Amino acid sequence: MSQYDKYLLHSNTLEERDILFIQSIAKKIYNSGLVTPAVLFLEMSKPLSLIGSHTLIFFGPILNAFIQSEDYYRAAQVFEDSSTVDILLQMIEEMEINSKKLTGNINE
Repeated sequence: MSQYDKYLLHSNTLEERDILFIQSIAKKIYNSGLVTPAVLFLEMSKPLSLIGSHTLIFFGPILNAFIQSEDYYRAAQVFEDSSTVDILLQMIEEMEINSKKLTGNINE
């Protein structure tokens, strides 16, 4: 059983590379130090994930002229489902909990 199986069970459309992609986003959010605002924003935008995904696809040709990213359209496809946002939130919260365990601030 892989370490990503618990996330793959939440969605039948995600692959292991998608989980790794989501995990890299979670690490970037955690390392930025903006965990609380990011979690708040993600929770609020969860119902709009489908609309946001379609907006990313619509503006893709324009944005890709300025920002060259090979994962741009994959991100739009992955975050189309609100369960993916739940997985991202879960990963961020796990990183926060693990950090608090390591520093001994479990009660915060």
